[in-house]
Amino acid sequence: MFTPSRLLIAATAMALLAGCATNNNPYQTQDQTQTAGDQGGIGRTAKYGGLGALAGAAAGALISHDNRGKGALIGAAVGGAAGAGYGYYADKQEAQLRQQMAGTGVEVQRQGDDIKLIMPGNITFATGSADVASNFYTPLNDLATSFKQYDQNSIEIVGHTDSTGAYQNNLSLSQRRAQSVANYLVSQGVNGARVSTRGVGPDSPVASNATESGRSQNRRVEINLRPLPGATQQP
Repeated sequence: MFTPSRLLIAATAMALLAGCATNNNPYQTQDQTQTAGDQGGIGRTAKYGGLGALAGAAAGALISHDNRGKGALIGAAVGGAAGAGYGYYADKQEAQLRQQMAGTGVEVQRQGDDIKLIMPGNITFATGSADVASNFYTPLNDLATSFKQYDQNSIEIVGHTDSTGAYQNNLSLSQRRAQSVANYLVSQGVNGARVSTRGVGPDSPVASNATESGRSQNRRVEINLRPLPGATQQP
């Protein structure tokens, strides 16, 4: 017969094993597999599932005074599922975005729960213009479709420029470009309440402005996707 302490251990182990199944997650990319390896072999979904299981097991044991072992088992199952929810949700969204943006020049990055899309300025706008280039409508339409399907994160759009020219002009251009992308996404049905914009001009370079290659990398629009408070649902 299981004692309460043995049930607690078993519940935690079950949730951690279920979380580790993310290594077989069909939505997991090569980058995510590397990230999991960097974390000692436990992926994001496993991490959140395991932590949720521990919290759920403790709460379940406290709630079920008559049978703490049974309460811990139930609590671990519920807590593990809730904890892993957003990690798996973000895995699926990332996989879809990588597929949609393949060959467009848009880079998809993942950092924990956050997903970042980097759109080079030379494919998004004409030189010195804040009007979205017509040949970039298709990638933006695909992004709008994804953002409507995956609606559990906020959408921050940030414009960047290189350091060439007057600072205030660059600051204004970066804000107008970010707003143009936001306006287009909202026009395609994305909920405007989720969208915010910023223009930072040349203040956040990712490369040296001393070379043309570096300046080209600095001219960009980034879209940052972050989980909304309490976001755990899957589409």
